[in-house]
Amino acid sequence: MEKISMWMSRYQLAGYDLYHLIACFFLFSIIGWMVESVYISLCNKKLTNRGFMTGPFCPIYGFGATLGYLILHPFAHNILVLYIVGALLATAFEFLVAKLMMKLFGEVWWDYNGKFCNYKGMICLESTLAWGLYAVIIITFLFDKVIGFVDRYPKAWGLKTLVFVFAMSMVDFGYHFAMSVKIDEETREEITDFCHRLIGR
Repeated sequence: MEKISMWMSRYQLAGYDLYHLIACFFLFSIIGWMVESVYISLCNKKLTNRGFMTGPFCPIYGFGATLGYLILHPFAHNILVLYIVGALLATAFEFLVAKLMMKLFGEVWWDYNGKFCNYKGMICLESTLAWGLYAVIIITFLFDKVIGFVDRYPKAWGLKTLVFVFAMSMVDFGYHFAMSVKIDEETREEITDFCHRLIGR
């Protein structure tokens, strides 16, 4: 663990080392899952897991928030520019993820076709406006709060937690990816069997 800690501390982006950035990725993935699942559950009037995986994890939010901070933090003191750039970049990111999903799975896991001013159900004006608001909240307030939460706990404990969460999420993601991606049945069964054996260890 000490070598991992030293390696993570060696590289810094936007004033934070890899330990803090990776921790933020996982925490924002969980926060995103919570927000998305609560919102959709209220809309559907029943409990709905909005994650691709079984666990409480939406990597798209982790990537979006962490990468968004790295790109957008220079605009933190200009709220209007931050809002506009954040909205446009997040919409572009959402569109690229939708195209990738269509390529891999043959479908997109959200549908904006009923929304005003949408493009092929992948992006819409309402979503774009919301992304801009999220960017402002994350960059000016929430990111620092998440960093503060990470710093409340000893780094040795945090590293062990990250390794554990990473291992579990990789197994979880690998299993569901194998179940969803367009591959032949024999390969799917091999991946499923491998995941089951890995979990059983």
